[in-house]
Amino acid sequence: MARKFLYLFASLIVLVIAGGFVLRIYQDELTDFAIGQLEPTVKFEKQAALAKNVYEDPAMWFSRAGQKDNNPTLWVPVGAPKTEVPGSAAIFFIHPTSFMARTHWNAPLDDQESQARARLFLRGLATPFAASGEIWAPRYRQAGIGAFLTTKPEGAQALNDAYQDILLAFDHFVRTVQKDRPIILAGHSQGALHLTHLLKDRIAGKPIAKRIVAAYVVGWPVSITTDIPEMGLPVCTSPDQTGCIMGWESYAEPAKYTKILELYNATTGFNGESRKDTPILCTNPLNGGADGASPPAANLGTLKPSGDMSTGELIPETVPARCDEKGFLLIGAPVDMGPYVLPGNNYHVYDYPLFWANVRADALWRTQKFLAK
Repeated sequence: MARKFLYLFASLIVLVIAGGFVLRIYQDELTDFAIGQLEPTVKFEKQAALAKNVYEDPAMWFSRAGQKDNNPTLWVPVGAPKTEVPGSAAIFFIHPTSFMARTHWNAPLDDQESQARARLFLRGLATPFAASGEIWAPRYRQAGIGAFLTTKPEGAQALNDAYQDILLAFDHFVRTVQKDRPIILAGHSQGALHLTHLLKDRIAGKPIAKRIVAAYVVGWPVSITTDIPEMGLPVCTSPDQTGCIMGWESYAEPAKYTKILELYNATTGFNGESRKDTPILCTNPLNGGADGASPPAANLGTLKPSGDMSTGELIPETVPARCDEKGFLLIGAPVDMGPYVLPGNNYHVYDYPLFWANVRADALWRTQKFLAK
């Protein structure tokens, strides 16, 4: 199974919703019994802090500088341009939820199933950045799906424990890479959530902000009004811009995202104010954040799996994109990406694969622009 191309969160339907905004938004489509079957059956136990030097151990990384063997981020789909020499950026990528069991609130690092699944996710989600430089993707005690299935404080506590691991990994990353090397930050779903906090806590107002090529906060709603000002970087509005933040949530039309909006409107932003009715960050990945819609011809390649899911190939000029007035990325009529489209035409699972080649080109171009400054 580990050799299969399962970046589509391909073992259970819960995989495709595990790291989304919060699974409760789909409770109209899911039975109370199904939700109950996914909640943890154990008492929450706070995770003991990892040793401060734990990420010096290469085994704590799915991918890191110089790693050639067993590195999921070096996988290349059929039809992708060949990268003779990677770019000079250092990329820090945070993977989404891969722990589905009810036995823990946070994934044990020795849980083989969730670790193998995370490797598979990285093949489809992190690989667009490999041409821009070496990818650092940490293993961490992620919050399991149960953290997204409860209103109890244990859910937030599990997410915070996971974030503490991310902070340790990022601090090691910064200490290790060359001090003048440009940095790309990226994540998806739960990984994007942690990235928003990382930007606020480690980037905003600090010298390292000048080294950021771009931050790809994909698959998690971010308020332009209440979150972005606290995250230290502006929104990307041009493909030539560097030191900025991109993000999107993908839907086919007709897009039904009412429940996400309801939940979003009930939350509080990083500045302590309500996110209610504030604009959601939406970057069109086909034009780098410029205004306007992009036709299918602008899509350099959508990553689609083969029928047996053993590989994948890039299909160009298939999927258009435009940001709507609510801040969601619309891709036109539903496109066949596989069986894991969520209710309401939600293509959360495919946020990166839909635009794989454009994300690759975007990261490369911004890195070149950064180095030319």
